[in-house]
Amino acid sequence: MRAKDSARLSALRLLTAAIKQKEVDERVELGDAEVLAVLEKMIKQRRESIAQFEKASRTDLVDKEKAEIDVLSVYLPQRMSEAEVEKLVDSVISETGAAGTKDMGKVMAALKPRLAGRADMGTVSGLVKSRLSG
Repeated sequence: MRAKDSARLSALRLLTAAIKQKEVDERVELGDAEVLAVLEKMIKQRRESIAQFEKASRTDLVDKEKAEIDVLSVYLPQRMSEAEVEKLVDSVISETGAAGTKDMGKVMAALKPRLAGRADMGTVSGLVKSRLSG
């Protein structure tokens, strides 16, 4: 507030409002994992909005959404490298004894808490699918 950074202030207010809304809706106090899920959801929504705004040639709105993503991303844990994700996927596949694509849910359930906020789960899902079908 004191720095007069209105874009950052707006994004942080949106985040706190989303967290409070979830707490009120579920009548619980959110822990770190739940707050992380809210953050990831907000970033995903912004990415989807950017795609729509780009189709409509609304660069002003694209820039606003990208700025919000930049602000929100600061509060995510450090991202894992592709090699680290691949290594973790391989180890979880061997831990769970997954043999084919029918076991994909079991592998993803084991990976999700380990990768929360540290990797794009859509990319991880594709990687698991390719490892299990190959």
